[in-house]
Amino acid sequence: MKCVKVPLKQLNDTRLKLMEIGQMNMDYKIKAADDYGYIPLNGDVEGYEIVDIELEPMKKVPHNFSEILKDELTPEEIENLRTSFDTIGDIVILEIPDDLLSKKQIIGEAALKFTKKQAIYMKNSAIKGTIRIRDLEFLAGTDDSITIHKEHGVRLKLDVKEVYFSPRLATERIRVSNSVKDGEKILDMFCGIGPFPILIAKNHDVDITAVDINEAAIKYLNENIKLNKLKGTVKTYCGDVRQVSESFNCKFDRIIMNLPGLAYTFLDVAVNLIEDGGIINYYEFSDSYEQGIKRLTHAVSKAGKEVEIINTRKVKSTSPGEWHVAIDGKVKG
Repeated sequence: MKCVKVPLKQLNDTRLKLMEIGQMNMDYKIKAADDYGYIPLNGDVEGYEIVDIELEPMKKVPHNFSEILKDELTPEEIENLRTSFDTIGDIVILEIPDDLLSKKQIIGEAALKFTKKQAIYMKNSAIKGTIRIRDLEFLAGTDDSITIHKEHGVRLKLDVKEVYFSPRLATERIRVSNSVKDGEKILDMFCGIGPFPILIAKNHDVDITAVDINEAAIKYLNENIKLNKLKGTVKTYCGDVRQVSESFNCKFDRIIMNLPGLAYTFLDVAVNLIEDGGIINYYEFSDSYEQGIKRLTHAVSKAGKEVEIINTRKVKSTSPGEWHVAIDGKVKG
C-alpha cells in the first residue's frame, strides 16, 4: 500500500491536507511506528515521502439494516421491509411482512449482525388477550427471552414472551414522571412490569398502587421494585382492577390508565377513585383527541363532576391515521 510517511508531530495536519484534496485512502487504517506515521493514499501526490507498507483494512460498518440485506433481498423487498424494530434490553423484536416470511432467517441474522444484541425474535401475532401478550418466534442469536431493559436510569426485568412492554413509550413515561409532585397517591390501573411506577417512585417520594391482571407482569414488577433504589413506595396487586379496587379504602391524586384499547371501559372506576382536583392520565387508540375527550368528559359528568383537559398529545403512531393518544384531565367535584 502506497503511503505518505511523516513525523508523528505532522501526522494530523498531513492527514487533513490529504483528505481535503481527496487523496487519503479511507479503506485502510493509519499506522504509527518508530516516530513516524503512515497515511494510505489513493494515488500519487507530490511534496511528500512515499513508501510502500502493509496497512490494516478498515472494518466496514453498515450504516443501516437495509445495507446488510442488499445482497440478499431485492430493492423492492427491502422497501417493503420495516427496518425499524423494538429493542428491549438485549432483545430485538422484528415485524416481517407475510411476503418476506420465506426469508425471515436471513433477515434475523442480518438484524443480529447489525444490532449486536443477544437475541432476535419476530412478531407472530398481534397483542391479544386480557394479559396483552403476542406470539414471538426466535430467529437468531441465543433463545433467551428474559432481559433487563434500561431507560431513564431505571432497570426493568421482563420476559418478552410473557408480558407486554413498549420501549417506544419511554418519552411519555418520563413526561408523566416529571409532572408528578412528592406526596402524591397514585394508582396505575394497568401497570404491566411497572415502567410508570418504577420511574415515578425512583424520582419522587410518592405512594403508588400498581395493578395488573397478568401474574407474570406482577412477578417482574415485584423483582423490579427490588432491582431499583426507590424514593417512593410501590404496592402491587394482581387481578382485574375493577374487582381489586373494591378493597381500596382511599382515593388517589393521580390515576394512570395506559391500556389504550380498553381503558375507556374502566373510566367509571377511575372517576370513582380520583380525589377532588386529581389528575387522570388517560390513553386510547384514535385518529384524534375528540373521542377520548368525549369519553372522559362523559364519565366524569355521570358522577356529577367536571373535568378540565390540561394536556393532549400523540404518543406514537399505531397504524396509518391512528395514534396512541394521551389526554390529561383534572377532575373537580
